[in-house]
Parts: sequence; C-alpha cells; structure tokens
Amino acid sequence: MSLQECYAAFGGDYEGVIGRLRSERMVKKFAIKFLSDSSYDLLMKSMEEKNYEEAFRASHTIKGICQNLGFTKLGNSSSILTDKLRDGGSDEADTLLEQVKVDYKETVEALQALEAEG
Repeated sequence: MSLQECYAAFGGDYEGVIGRLRSERMVKKFAIKFLSDSSYDLLMKSMEEKNYEEAFRASHTIKGICQNLGFTKLGNSSSILTDKLRDGGSDEADTLLEQVKVDYKETVEALQALEAEG
C-alpha cells in the first residue's frame, strides 16, 4: 500500500499534508508515530470513567494531531466530540464517541497496513 492509498483508505488529505510536510518520508514517519500515541486510550478510559475534563483533553489532542497529519475523517469526528465535551459530558457525547471509534479503527488499520509494507 502506498502512502497515498493509505490516506485514501481512511479519508485523509494526502495533498494537504504533503504540502505542509514537503515529503512522503516525513509524512510516513509521523503518520506511523500516530500508532503509538496514547490519546485514544486515554479518551476511552476517561469516557468510561465519565471524567469529561480528561476526555476533552484527549479528544482535543487527537483533533490536533489529525489536523496536522491530514487525517480528515478522524479529525472531523474528534473535533465534533471535542466541542461537545468542552462544557462537560452528555448522552450526545457518548453517541459521538461511537463515530470516533469507527474512524480511529479505519485510520489505525490503514496505518498498520502501511507500516507492515515497510
């Protein structure tokens, strides 16, 4: 899988991130590093514990990383969740979390396939 195919698989902005980071090598390096970021695990744990302040911070971090790396689909869903968590949790936040889970899974699976190809 090429980097461009990887971005297509998870709904990313390949052209935009290449424009910012200037090389596929740099984009791939930082995209693969996303796999070791702990923000998603923190988000899941915080939401389960109803610690909405910590969940907000984790979601905000995911949103920022996604914006920098052009992970458009996950960035959009985490942005919506971040906005909902800004003033505390709600039933709607739990529903929005489900879309973040779906988008995160798609992103991670594509990145793992990219990483496996070296």
